[in-house]
Amino acid sequence: MNADINFYFDPVCPFAWMTSKWVRLVQARRDYTVDWRFISLRQINADVDYDAHFPPEYEAGHTAGFRLLRVAARARAEHGRESIARLYEAFGTHIFETAPDTDQRTGGEVRERRGTREFVEPILAEARLPLALADALDDESWDLEIRQETDEALALTGKDVGTPIIHFEPPAGVAFFGPVISRLPDEESAAELWDHVVGLARFPGFAELKRSLREQPQLPAFGVAADTVGQQEDWHGGSRRQKK
Repeated sequence: MNADINFYFDPVCPFAWMTSKWVRLVQARRDYTVDWRFISLRQINADVDYDAHFPPEYEAGHTAGFRLLRVAARARAEHGRESIARLYEAFGTHIFETAPDTDQRTGGEVRERRGTREFVEPILAEARLPLALADALDDESWDLEIRQETDEALALTGKDVGTPIIHFEPPAGVAFFGPVISRLPDEESAAELWDHVVGLARFPGFAELKRSLREQPQLPAFGVAADTVGQQEDWHGGSRRQKK
């Protein structure tokens, strides 16, 4: 698919979701095309001791994201690349745009449930896709394709990154991690931000802008309203690893 950008996402990454919302705002105003591609946080961290490096609920979350990508890979194979835009939108809406049911479940249980048929089937219906795609949750035959696309994304940026990765004007254009945003701009500001980011991407010598301090994103899943500022956290190498 020839697209203006290739957007590599893991469906459980809140910052990928925030950036995707910004990209969709720009799409609504500009004639831009997006190819939504896969990058798995679980595969990136395959050799990491989660108990030693991450908050306790992260392994369950990353594993659920990997399982959702299996469903997305089968959807793409059987229903075309255009199906991923609405499937990712449905994933993100259910994961991030509602407050989590933490009264009955721990944080880890909330995240683990995202990789289940109970969670996925209503999302498939909302995305106008067959419920049988949920069979892919346990189908390891899709893992190589997800691995190859994850490696493709990292080959564009280097490995010390997180999600999302955006490849601007592929195949010759620059790709980089981010931009990571915690607040969703309005439509006018979204287009202005896009122009600035594309300007950087078009400069062939551009390498990196970076700060590890981030606000929690303005998403109901984090309890951060659109008119408030989330608590600031320090991220390392694009992740919530607590040590290298």
